[in-house]
Amino acid sequence: MIAITTTTSNYRNVGQKISSVVPQVLTVRTIIIIISIVAVTLVTEWEVLLGITGKDYTIIAASKAAMRGATILKASDDKTKGLNKHTLMAFSGEAGDTIQFAEYIQANIQLYSMRNDSELGPSAVANFVRGELARSLRSRKPYTVNLLLGGIDPITNTPSLYWLDYLAALASVPYAAHGYAQYYCLSILDKHHHPDIDFEQGLKILRMCTDELNRRLPIDFKGMLVKVIDKNGIREIDYEDSKHVASA
Repeated sequence: MIAITTTTSNYRNVGQKISSVVPQVLTVRTIIIIISIVAVTLVTEWEVLLGITGKDYTIIAASKAAMRGATILKASDDKTKGLNKHTLMAFSGEAGDTIQFAEYIQANIQLYSMRNDSELGPSAVANFVRGELARSLRSRKPYTVNLLLGGIDPITNTPSLYWLDYLAALASVPYAAHGYAQYYCLSILDKHHHPDIDFEQGLKILRMCTDELNRRLPIDFKGMLVKVIDKNGIREIDYEDSKHVASA
């Protein structure tokens, strides 16, 4: 009986020591997580990505400024990669991670096309990209990238747009934004977007979004690079974001 009491008291002492250490470990881990989230937010918020789907097209727009903090390193940066004839990916985040991940995805999608003599649709590409992000998230060196993936199904001519973030979350959406654009443009898109808008209406909504960014933010994005995906493939269009469009 004495031995049992002694053993029980020993376990109680050990438990008290463990309980006194665990909160410290959790506190340090929590601080690390908070710092990581803040760092990712500061890096990715400066860049603007916008995506809009219409009746038979998808528009992807990205800011031209390559920024490091408040410093503009390049005024004509292309934050998009064509993965195949009918799928385009726009990216933002850490400079090294974005380029390496985009080129890695582009190479694998093109390798699949060469091996199988057929192209993956936007849905298949989006799920492949999400899988690669999820795999890297569980590694020692995860990619810090946020993505918009737009395309047209080559068989049904149905437009699609996918929103992905650095935590490997994937969502199929009619319109999307990353960076500061999501704070100012999602309300505009909520009000004016509908599935059957034609190309001119889509461009008008995009101009409303960029006009709002120009008026509300003290940041020069050096304009927007705009690309359209339709049944004929991917093309870049001349876009003047200096035009002011009155909202309806």
